[in-house]
Amino acid sequence: MDYKESKAAVSTVTYNKDQIEQPTENIYEAISIIAKRAEQINLDLKKELIEKLDEFATYNDSLEEVFENKEQIEVSKFYERLPKPTAIAVEEWLNEKIYHRTPETE
Repeated sequence: MDYKESKAAVSTVTYNKDQIEQPTENIYEAISIIAKRAEQINLDLKKELIEKLDEFATYNDSLEEVFENKEQIEVSKFYERLPKPTAIAVEEWLNEKIYHRTPETE
């Protein structure tokens, strides 16, 4: 999924509790599902960022060759400006883009 196109809030937002718990009818279950999705998003973003920053990696032990790479700084700033994984997960939850199921209990 392309998280860069997400319309999630970048700053803190107060959500309606009833909207969040509506699909499961249990606020704790809803928060658990959102938290698991946020962890998945965080891992995806972290993996993507590390791959992009590895392109700029230099494997010299010399301290004299430390220099600023403007492209690397721009990539880092871009990822810092993205919405937080929890905000993206809540937005997906409210837009019913997260599939969840409850295993049947015997």
